[in-house]
Amino acid sequence: QVRLAESGGGLVQAGGSLRLSCTPTRRNLSGYSMGWFRQAPGKELEFVAAISWLGGRTDYADSVKGRFTISRPNAKDTLYLQMNSLQSEDTAVYYCAARFYSVSYDANEYSEWGQGTQVTVSS
Repeated sequence: QVRLAESGGGLVQAGGSLRLSCTPTRRNLSGYSMGWFRQAPGKELEFVAAISWLGGRTDYADSVKGRFTISRPNAKDTLYLQMNSLQSEDTAVYYCAARFYSVSYDANEYSEWGQGTQVTVSS
């Protein structure tokens, strides 16, 4: 069973950039598709991006397309989310998640979750 730890969140001005990392512990990410989700105060958990086990397929929410990039340079190791042109609407707790099957945008289909990292964008 993989455990996940997010890092890289923080406070940034609108228009700025952040890179989130998701590091596995206990075992590597071999075979897992990965996703990023976020939850803003008072709102439901929202899909952000997902990537297949070997990185050949990526999916993005419409709200982040062209601004965010999900990547896993070493498929078994750390997952990244590069966030550019950040907006106040991007303020949320960001979670990485893993599932041992194909890419999915449905949070209910992910079995492993990190604790989350806070991203705050000031306008």
